[in-house]
Amino acid sequence: MRNYISLCAIFFISINLLSAQWTNRYPKVDGFGHHVYLEGYELPILNAGPTDPAPSPSGESIVFAAKGWLWLMDLKSLVANRITSSSAIDSSPDWSPDGTQIIFVRDNSLDTKIVLLDIISNKETILIDTEKLDLDPIFSQDGKHIYYASGEHGSIDLWRLDLSSKENTAITDSGDLERLPVSVNSDEGLIYLKKMGFSYDSIELLDLSDNKSHPLAEENFTSQANFSLSPDNRTLVYSWPDGDDYELRLLDIQIPKSTLLLTKSSMLPLFPKFSYDGNWVYYCESNENERTELKRISVNGGKPEFIEIKNWDFNTPTGKLKITSKVDNKISPIRMNIINSSGHPILPESGSVRSDGQNGLVFFYSPGEIEIEAPLGEITVTAVHGFSAQIAKKTIVLDRPDQTTEINLTKIWDAQANGWYSGDNHFHLNYGGTNQLDPTDIVLDLKGEDVDVGFPLLANLGQRFLEQDLWNWNRDEAPLIYFGQEVRSHFLGHLGLLGIKNLYWPWVWGPNYDIYGRDDRLNAEPLRFARSQNALGGYVHPVSVRDPFNENGSRRIPIELIADSVLDETDVIELGCLWSDEIGTANLWHKFLNLGLPIAASAGSDVMNDLYRTMAIGATRVYVKPEGPLTINSYLKALKEGKSFVSNGPLVEFEVDGKIPGEVIEVGQKKVSWKLNVHAPIAFDKVEIFVNGNVVATKKGMSDTTSKTYKGSLSAPNGGWVTVRVSGGDIKWPLMDSYPYAETSPIWFNNIGSINTASAKESAQILLNLLEVSKSRLNYGYGSNPIPKLNAHFEKARLKLLAIIKGQ
Repeated sequence: MRNYISLCAIFFISINLLSAQWTNRYPKVDGFGHHVYLEGYELPILNAGPTDPAPSPSGESIVFAAKGWLWLMDLKSLVANRITSSSAIDSSPDWSPDGTQIIFVRDNSLDTKIVLLDIISNKETILIDTEKLDLDPIFSQDGKHIYYASGEHGSIDLWRLDLSSKENTAITDSGDLERLPVSVNSDEGLIYLKKMGFSYDSIELLDLSDNKSHPLAEENFTSQANFSLSPDNRTLVYSWPDGDDYELRLLDIQIPKSTLLLTKSSMLPLFPKFSYDGNWVYYCESNENERTELKRISVNGGKPEFIEIKNWDFNTPTGKLKITSKVDNKISPIRMNIINSSGHPILPESGSVRSDGQNGLVFFYSPGEIEIEAPLGEITVTAVHGFSAQIAKKTIVLDRPDQTTEINLTKIWDAQANGWYSGDNHFHLNYGGTNQLDPTDIVLDLKGEDVDVGFPLLANLGQRFLEQDLWNWNRDEAPLIYFGQEVRSHFLGHLGLLGIKNLYWPWVWGPNYDIYGRDDRLNAEPLRFARSQNALGGYVHPVSVRDPFNENGSRRIPIELIADSVLDETDVIELGCLWSDEIGTANLWHKFLNLGLPIAASAGSDVMNDLYRTMAIGATRVYVKPEGPLTINSYLKALKEGKSFVSNGPLVEFEVDGKIPGEVIEVGQKKVSWKLNVHAPIAFDKVEIFVNGNVVATKKGMSDTTSKTYKGSLSAPNGGWVTVRVSGGDIKWPLMDSYPYAETSPIWFNNIGSINTASAKESAQILLNLLEVSKSRLNYGYGSNPIPKLNAHFEKARLKLLAIIKGQ
């Protein structure tokens, strides 16, 4: 299976698929360069409202998932009764044809299994529990088999379980992702979802007699596609992408071109399911508060009906808890996780809910006061406020119908008071998830994470160019929000453009694109486009490995990154990103600095904020120190000037001879003193001082979560630069990356762009070797297509490196 490798990673046509810094939380599936897409698009979600509706065979009730459990609701009284109570997350229910059993997925935040629930006895039986992902259980039409999807053989394939013999049989084994099996005509065939990465996703009809399939519907990228077959085995209702939105459509499986629009919405109608009489389609979609709602629409069309749940019966006494959050005794937005005594997440009734793929914690944001309802017993609240405060945890015994409590966090450093402002320069507001967010929806996230500037980037999703209606939307009060653009030649490397006034076209080109696939176009062109507008451009998530200089690592570098940086086309480089390796990226960046190229350090989380399984905005971020008040212009100016440091947790104040990052030391003495203050919400391993890429001092890290001052002196060369790096250690909240990391932009000796000749020659030789690898990849990818512009660009970079090596 080759899904999604192209969507955020830098594509290289070879067997060396990308391995991002963050790899996976759930069992690894073969072929995923970025497992975040599998975990974000293919696994069940959690919401306070209903998802995965399944009408009963009798037509009198409906089962759905909500709040992490399964609920059975009578369609006349509209009272929902909780029918599971595990510590895990239950979802994706399906009825047996006789209405006595429900099969569903249970998710413990590390793996999934398939469970059978007997409605009468309330007895649960684990049916499928492999060491890989097990998903999408559904009964055969005669009730004798269970069809499901599993990664037991490496890729996600379709399987069948005989309920009598308990024998499991693999139905497919193509290497692609194959999910959502639906039985047709009493096991004569299966309808399923097939995803093939660079090719088209499709809903397939498989004839089980000859094991051949053909597509019923195709689209370039179908992140949240789902479907249901009518009782007469003819009509398929399916949730399908249309531009930025999703819609429900119908088709006759014997006449696939017979597609018909059933309903369209400004939200996202998902999880469609036919009633057993075939007259209704039930589905769910999020409202403006990101809470899912249950709806239905006649199969004949018309206006959808909202089904309001009158009462939620937990089948155990519950209470409501109002929580006030404070930072330094002032009411403040925070990030919060709440669990009961068994570890089951407890949710507020509205607002986005997400699961942190690094730590496995379900989280949401409180604006300062929030209320939850939960079964009586112990409730544990964990709260953080970005990187600036110590984690706070509090356990409350909920033993009354109405209670209140307060949680207070203590700041370890006030960045703003010291002139520093944080920004996330790369994330996506909506990117194929289950919500349809507006820019105002992330204001609370930014405040809760103590992020001052947010740059959501417009990007393509397959061959769809998303959110163009939001271009030029901005927020000029704190936190600032401005839209940028991610230009994505997957083959040459992804670029982030910040502060541009107009979009660059085309957004995508190069090998493996149907359109513009043969374009002889430089990545340098959009970078120059940004500069022409007094904006910034640079490479995002550039290096996915710790060592980019060995044979394997050299093939993980964006193909045009070396040439563009050597030729001074690049303004900034994204040192910090969840999907790349900070140390590997920074060590490559050092080589550019050694050539006197003042490429500034930037950072962005690259989270897809409308996904359930995603990290937080600001999980990796950059801090800048602008002159005067914070505005978007002062922020970008300070970023360009390198008055910055990048962090995924530790916060650093670094001075050498009284100068901060981005400034110049006039070298008039052999020794200069340095001072470093580190403020860290978790422990870290070490501090390193780099001069021209070499470690000149190493200090032991911190074992506590406050602040520490380091001091020392270093020999000052006549040219070059100095940075400080903080790194290493275990991860826990508030961090969501793979290891603690922070590094400053350089402080320069004598003048910005000065060099040490020996370091410049050594770095030029290393970069020349890397450029040769990139050139061979370039030629292989374009094959026989003529690319004189690209070839000339690479040759110009080669000649410049040779001149440096020869001392010319």
